[in-house]
Amino acid sequence: MRTHFIAIGGSAMHNLALALHNKGYKVTGSDDAIFEPSRTRLEKKGLLPSELGWFPEKITVDIEAIILGMHAKGDNPELLKAKELGLKIYSYPEFLYEQSKNKTRVVIGGSHGKTTITSMILHVMHYHNVNVDYMVGAQLEGFDTMVHLTEENDFIVLEGDEYLSSPIDRRPKFHLYQPNIALISGIAWDHINVFPTYENYVEQFEIFIKLITNGGILVYNEDDAEVKKIAEAATNPIRKLQYKTPEYSVKDGVTLLKTPEGDMPIEVFGAHNLNNLAGAKWICQNMGIDEAAFYEAIASFKGASKRLEKIAENKFNVAYKDFAHSPSKVAATTKAVKEQYPDRKLIACLELHTYSSLNPEFLKEYQGALDAADVAVVFYSPDAVKIKQLKEVSAEQIGKAFNREDLIIYTNPAAFKEYLFHLKYDTEGIALLLMSSGNYGGLNFDDIKQLINP
Repeated sequence: MRTHFIAIGGSAMHNLALALHNKGYKVTGSDDAIFEPSRTRLEKKGLLPSELGWFPEKITVDIEAIILGMHAKGDNPELLKAKELGLKIYSYPEFLYEQSKNKTRVVIGGSHGKTTITSMILHVMHYHNVNVDYMVGAQLEGFDTMVHLTEENDFIVLEGDEYLSSPIDRRPKFHLYQPNIALISGIAWDHINVFPTYENYVEQFEIFIKLITNGGILVYNEDDAEVKKIAEAATNPIRKLQYKTPEYSVKDGVTLLKTPEGDMPIEVFGAHNLNNLAGAKWICQNMGIDEAAFYEAIASFKGASKRLEKIAENKFNVAYKDFAHSPSKVAATTKAVKEQYPDRKLIACLELHTYSSLNPEFLKEYQGALDAADVAVVFYSPDAVKIKQLKEVSAEQIGKAFNREDLIIYTNPAAFKEYLFHLKYDTEGIALLLMSSGNYGGLNFDDIKQLINP
């Protein structure tokens, strides 16, 4: 099958391109900017475009599928040519559904935790040599790509993102998968540039439940009041299985999960991650992995990339980076690190980087999000606000939103870096937490490693 990717360089798009290439498809693509690691990975497979830009002449009648990425605009020259020729144009999730119509589709949805839960499920399957197709939003240890597609595997596990499908398809991605087995981990208002009200955002999850196939299964987090409410209100013919945070304890910096066989040490920590684990267990059980086999496998799960990922550790200090940026994720991640290291000074640093987090109206959602930290630091770039064409936010607005008088605020990347470099890492006993979907204006995380492990 001949496929062409418009915007092949994206994180998700290039992984799908690699998966189709590995499946034997003829793959071509274009983009006006391709960064690492996409560039090198495409180049290795001979899929890197020879030059950057959009070339309508690449679009020919023998192309059987055009896959359109979110990075492209509605007036993209290649897209216009594809429409003119009457070619079949798919969004990324739409094409994944086409690839999985005859499989059992397992879709993991929720405002937070979906990458971790999907990663846990795949780790367990990999541990027990159960082959499944998948799409996950982070690079996993032991997996070559973030997307894997075959003809023969019975199951496909899909991370179900609620963001838009493509520039010409405004439906949330997870509305296109029609799951046989679905999970909702939590609901906390996000993507306010697309879903302007909380009610509008919640409605997307209600629709997601209605799209579960008849006789399918909904696994839901009963600890989340909004999830519990919409799950219990659903009337379509599906089976409902609820989960909650399991019992656990923390001893000498090690989290112990209570199991029928006794307390079991695990690599991940924090109530939110234990909650994720409980959801993953239900999914795995419905995919044929019994409880004992799940526990055996999950003990070695170290976490998804950028999700409470340990950067460095020495006798006195530890540093983590995390993708957390929404208020609920920031609060859960900060609490988790404090609980794991109660005797260390927790310095929690948050970069306001997304459309939502830099919106003056949304900022109030962050109230209390950093309360578990001994020292709370917020970094944001006024340039990022301008680039996103948002109203300017002031340090005063941010301080008021977080409702913390001792909040430290940086707007200059060099000043923030200097702050990090002058902390007393030798003997003070610090737990440093760096939360962002960006990089604090160019911070090299390897420099943090050097600070703690010189």
